[in-house]
Amino acid sequence: MSRLTSSNVNAASFAGKGAHAVEQGDAYDGWLVIGRVKGPHGVRGEVRVQILTDFPERFQTIKRLYLGDTHAPHDVERARFTPKGVLLKLVGIDSRETAGFLARSYVALPETELPPLPAGSFHHHQIKGLAVHTDDDRCLGSVAEIITTGSNDVYIVRGGESGEILLPAIAEVVRSIDLETRRIIVHLISGLVPDE
Repeated sequence: MSRLTSSNVNAASFAGKGAHAVEQGDAYDGWLVIGRVKGPHGVRGEVRVQILTDFPERFQTIKRLYLGDTHAPHDVERARFTPKGVLLKLVGIDSRETAGFLARSYVALPETELPPLPAGSFHHHQIKGLAVHTDDDRCLGSVAEIITTGSNDVYIVRGGESGEILLPAIAEVVRSIDLETRRIIVHLISGLVPDE
């Protein structure tokens, strides 16, 4: 089960905040952020990458990554994992100086190249913005943010009459997620909504 970029109704789990308020697994303009270049490593052009994905193994199999705001394509020569992330050697990046120009760049993939998720799982960016309704059809607002905890995610719902609501992404609360209708149906248990 993915831990950072997807959610399962029975065992939801999402990423926390990445650098510069881009969240792990966030999509923007059809791209999904999977890492961030921290800087050069060594003198032969490797770059240190902070992993911002639930599927770090994709760094070993992916042939092409896209960097920066322009999504410049870079072919991957090799990848190796370290305790702090992954070291990438990109084709044509052969010196520490050249690798240094890539520092602070986001590493992204087009949404069309994402691996399929298990049934009942969703990418982080698919959940954000969905309308949240109770099982008796009361609108609570929409998912504004997602907090990662050790056991399950928490959806921060805003925009409804009850103000901000923190909903644990557990099967007892989250009953269904429908991307076509852009709705999440929840069952409110005691204490979730203030003054109820």
